[in-house]
Parts: sequence; C-alpha cells; structure tokens
Amino acid sequence: MLSLITLPNPILRKVAEDVKFPVDSNFRKFIKEMFTAMKHYDGIGLAAPQVGKSIQLMVINTPNKPTAFINPVVLKKSWKKSEAEEGCLSVPNVYGMVKRSKKILVSFFNIDGVKHEEWLDGMIARVYQHEVDHLNGILFIDRTKKIIQGKELLAEYLTK
Repeated sequence: MLSLITLPNPILRKVAEDVKFPVDSNFRKFIKEMFTAMKHYDGIGLAAPQVGKSIQLMVINTPNKPTAFINPVVLKKSWKKSEAEEGCLSVPNVYGMVKRSKKILVSFFNIDGVKHEEWLDGMIARVYQHEVDHLNGILFIDRTKKIIQGKELLAEYLTK
C-alpha cells in the first residue's frame, strides 16, 4: 500500500515533473497502486505527490470508472464559479470553502500517450482542479478564504 504524504512534507509544495512517453510496466503498476490507495484512503482523487512521487500524474474516481490523467492541464475556465467545502487527504481533518470554476476545458494524456481534450463540469471539474493544483505545489488551504473545520490542526501543520 502506498503511504500518504501529509503536511508539512515539502514534496507537496513542489511543481511535479512531466511524465515522458512511452511509459513502462513499473509506471502502469504505480497507477494501479494509486487507484488502490485512493480507494483505501476514501479519496475522490489522488495526485502522485500525495504518495511521494513528484510527477504529473493524478487519478480520479470518475462517474464511469477510476481514470488516470497524465500531464494534465486546465486550458480554459468558465467565468461562473461555485463555492463548496473541500478537504484533502494530505491535510487531514481540515476543511474549507473553496471557489472553483464550474466548467473547465482540460487536456491530458492517457496511459498509452494519447492526448485528450474535453470539457468537464460539476464535481469532476472541482476534483480535477484540486488535483492539478497538487501537481503545481498548491493546496486547497492556499485557495480557501474560510477554514470551517480544523483551524487548530492547520496551525499545527504549518508550524512543523
């Protein structure tokens, strides 16, 4: 089982490296391990830095099935935003309100190196933005204006 990385580990604040194609069997195995870890830790999404690997890879439990997104980016964001409560496996027991774009145009590669572009909206768009932030060294606590649970814990994490 992959170990979960939490604050104040500095890997969470680094910009992750791009994945080069073609990928090998170890990379494919790592993706499967990330799916297992995401399920085990009760996550909706998981970025590679959260399990100690600073690469541009994230997995999301999409409505159809768990999906890997390699070298993901957000190309366009809608002006319309929604505010919702977010938490993070890497910032345990802390929750805050975060505004994110309701609809986004994204680009990513699948495991075979095929590039995809598509529009996402709703919860999947929120999770995608949250996980892309991880790959850029940004945590939800950097985007929240209001911590609604765990202020004391957050202060503790930040002073370690």
